[in-house]
Amino acid sequence: MKTGFWTNLFLILIGVVLGTMVAHFAGGSPYFSWLAFGLKFGTTSPVSVDLGVVSFTFGASVDLSVAVIILTALSLLIGKFIIYRR
Repeated sequence: MKTGFWTNLFLILIGVVLGTMVAHFAGGSPYFSWLAFGLKFGTTSPVSVDLGVVSFTFGASVDLSVAVIILTALSLLIGKFIIYRR
C-alpha cells in the first residue's frame, strides 16, 4: 500500500510533538540531558512590514533537538511497518 502525503505529515507531526516533550523533560535529568541538546534558529523578533493600508508580521523559529530527530524517525518507521502490515 502506498503511503500518502497526509499520513507522512501526520507521523512527522507526532514525532516532533513527542520529541519536544521528551527533550523538555529530559533536560533536567543528568543521564538523559543529551536528548535535549540541539539548535534553535530563526528570527528572534518578528519582522513587521507596514504598507499603510495593510501590515504584515513575519516570524519563524525552529527548535531542533536530538529527541525530535530520533522520535520523528521512529514514528515514520513505526508508521511504515503498520501501513505495510495490513
